[in-house]
Amino acid sequence: MNLNIKNLQYVLFDWDNTLAVTRPILVKVVNEVLTEYNLPPWEEVKKQRNPDLSFRDNFPNIFGKEHYEEAYERYRKLYLEQMPSLIQTFSKVPEVLDFFNKKNIPMIIVSNKDKVLLEREVSILFKSEYFCKIVSGHEAERDKPYPEQIFFALKGLLKPEEITPEKVWMIGDSPQDSRCAQAAHARAIRIGTPIWEEKETQWKGVEHFSDFECFYKALAKN
Repeated sequence: MNLNIKNLQYVLFDWDNTLAVTRPILVKVVNEVLTEYNLPPWEEVKKQRNPDLSFRDNFPNIFGKEHYEEAYERYRKLYLEQMPSLIQTFSKVPEVLDFFNKKNIPMIIVSNKDKVLLEREVSILFKSEYFCKIVSGHEAERDKPYPEQIFFALKGLLKPEEITPEKVWMIGDSPQDSRCAQAAHARAIRIGTPIWEEKETQWKGVEHFSDFECFYKALAKN
């Protein structure tokens, strides 16, 4: 697969299950909160989620409109307590980031995640100079899968009409990331399998790599 970086100006990365291994932490902590609310475990209640919404924005669907705010605050507190000793990245992610850094191609994190959690995790895993911007959930008018989050991430850098697959890559693990990329006319690159819906097959126009090692090998040909 040809990954020509000649005209590449910005690389956008999703966070959860792309740059960071966070699913085990999420499941562990949300199950603790579900138990406190006498609700079934995550594997059962996640069926109630809307796939077009972030994990946080699905809390009303899971905990109900009366309790979702307090439930999320409890989740955030427990997550911040437990995450530092559990979080890790994937093999070859540091090499990929170092590759783009040495090529002087700016990198941006674009995630639907809570800003408090996201910025804390990034500070633990990676060098601050790797990313020129970190965009979290609810900063743009609409989050992924809508294009506004990419437009927000590139505000002051590229106008929406200047975005092309050659200039901007959006790298993620899920259909949300790919749909956002395609809606903004960026290049959609999928690595691994979706964190939520393993059976999703929305691959049209998406370039797929099984893991970062394969992605890195393709990049190294430049």
